[in-house]
Amino acid sequence: MSTKKKTWTGQEKLAIVLQGLRGNCRISELCNEHGITQGMFYRWRDQLLNDGAKLFAYGGVDHEVERLQRENRKLKETIGELTMELKEPLFRPERLMASVPEKTIPES
Repeated sequence: MSTKKKTWTGQEKLAIVLQGLRGNCRISELCNEHGITQGMFYRWRDQLLNDGAKLFAYGGVDHEVERLQRENRKLKETIGELTMELKEPLFRPERLMASVPEKTIPES
């Protein structure tokens, strides 16, 4: 018989850790109830306590991700514009002719 590990969602982990932090039951009972090890519970708890401050910094985790995504888009646009400028030949005849006033061009 193969045992398949359960993949816990963030919400499930949070609910289990909060239940343990409330202190209404022993951690060993909580872990047995959910089929996790105490080591796993304490890793989740430590992760919550260490990373929880990010929720209050910079307007929350989601806002930080959004800010980084906006910055990333702007940088990609700038890189694209600069790449196009580099690929554009400097001495194209139509480009040179556009910069010369018509009166100075002799007619043939």
